[in-house]
Amino acid sequence: MSTEMTEKEQMNTTEETNVMTDMDSTADVAIEVKNLCIGYKNIQAYSIKKSLLKFKKSHVEEFQAVKDVSFTVPKGEILGIIGKNGSGKSTMLKALAGIFNPDKGSIDLKGHTVSLMAIGVGFQTEVTGRENILLSGMLLGFSEEEIRAKMPEIIEFADLGKFIDMPVKTYSSGMHSKLAFSITAILETEIMLVDEVLSVGDAKFKKKSYAKMKELISNKDRTVIIVSHNIDTLKKLCNKVMWMHEGEIKKIGDPVEVLDEYEEFMQ
Repeated sequence: MSTEMTEKEQMNTTEETNVMTDMDSTADVAIEVKNLCIGYKNIQAYSIKKSLLKFKKSHVEEFQAVKDVSFTVPKGEILGIIGKNGSGKSTMLKALAGIFNPDKGSIDLKGHTVSLMAIGVGFQTEVTGRENILLSGMLLGFSEEEIRAKMPEIIEFADLGKFIDMPVKTYSSGMHSKLAFSITAILETEIMLVDEVLSVGDAKFKKKSYAKMKELISNKDRTVIIVSHNIDTLKKLCNKVMWMHEGEIKKIGDPVEVLDEYEEFMQ
């Protein structure tokens, strides 16, 4: 009997291989975003005052922050997102973290745990930094025992001194950033969302946080999305970069190619 495969057998083998590749590809996706739309309704104070005094209906303006965005992030990938202020970067990140609900479309994190590093998100300003470590950890899904076991390491990394036992409302933006980064970096999740915190803080902490981030993303099972205006950081850390402009994806692909084009566009 001939050992050569018939044309039909070759086609069947190719189809089986394609199906297996598709299944593997689907299994390896950590984040899947489909047709995501997020808008804000803005009622101007002047209109509200007029409506109260003259019983006229307030004029409501809707701003579309994210417009029909779709993309996937494979497990273990480091995706950078860049764009000018107001392009929808932080809004989308907060939607991925579950803080904002989409108006349309879907977000599928494939059952992975997720954390968001961002200034002004997730802290109770009236209580201390130490208490916020506990609260933030619980919101991330960790038990009190797990958080308390990691608390000394978080406090040491944040390096806030006596301020760790003072209300967060007394913190500067740099101190807030230190605490936010330390909590998320030490209480490791499968998906990490980082919003500009690598660029805030003193020079010593920037160096330390950058080194810690490199250590965290070296884990091939961890998926990371970094929103930043720092082109050099994105080129060094990311496998892929997405350029957002006016709520839409303008380009996504190789970091150097996308970022060079972005720089040229912004000149």
